Amino acid sequence: MSQTVDRALSILPLLAQGPADLGQVAERLGVHKSTALRLLRTLHEHGLVYRQEDQRYRLGARLFALAQEAVENLDVREIAHPHLVALNDRCGHTVHLAVYEEQEVLYIDKVESRYPVRMYSRIGKPVAITVAAVAKLLLADLTEPERRTIAEKLDYPMYTSRSTPDAAAFLKELAVVREQGWATDLGGHEESINCIGAPIRGADGRVVAAMSVSAPNVVVMAEELLTLLPLVRRTAETISREYSGTNRPKKV
Repeated sequence: MSQTVDRALSILPLLAQGPADLGQVAERLGVHKSTALRLLRTLHEHGLVYRQEDQRYRLGARLFALAQEAVENLDVREIAHPHLVALNDRCGHTVHLAVYEEQEVLYIDKVESRYPVRMYSRIGKPVAITVAAVAKLLLADLTEPERRTIAEKLDYPMYTSRSTPDAAAFLKELAVVREQGWATDLGGHEESINCIGAPIRGADGRVVAAMSVSAPNVVVMAEELLTLLPLVRRTAETISREYSGTNRPKKV
């Protein structure tokens, strides 16, 4: 990266802390005022910074518009997929990615198990919202009033003896998931299927998707599946960093 571009980009995080005058910018960059002024003028021409009436500079509206456009065009599935494949390569079990849309939790990606006994699920299919690990992760991130409103409207089918029985139990479990940052479905939807999951977060810290690893008891028991939780959480954190743009390359 050229020195000029590097200096110009260094101005943006400075102004993110609040408005600054020419002298402050020059001092922070370690350059003459004339150099700082030239950089600020260039950024101003592109709408990335704005000069206020008090002659101090702040971040420009164009920068926020670009950031919003970038967020809206991010494809979490595209970013997550290679990491889901890598996780599948390591553990061999079914890996899912899900999002919350229009009052439903939907699978948007799936990597099949390498084992002959597989679970039935497909991309685009709604999950069992009251028991699925991914659903718990996505709903747990909502505000308390939102969680309560949704919980009170849901039906609670007893798929198995381990299914969530009612709204009170569901809200209690969501509170636990929100606190611990991961979720499970240990035979709640199907007696023979267990699942562990972790959240994927955006730059604002909110959960934008959830991923999970699932396996039948004939392949691996719940206790052994739970040993994969650190790996699942690290994978989710890696995807989160890439999605939110915090995987910044080091300067060379």
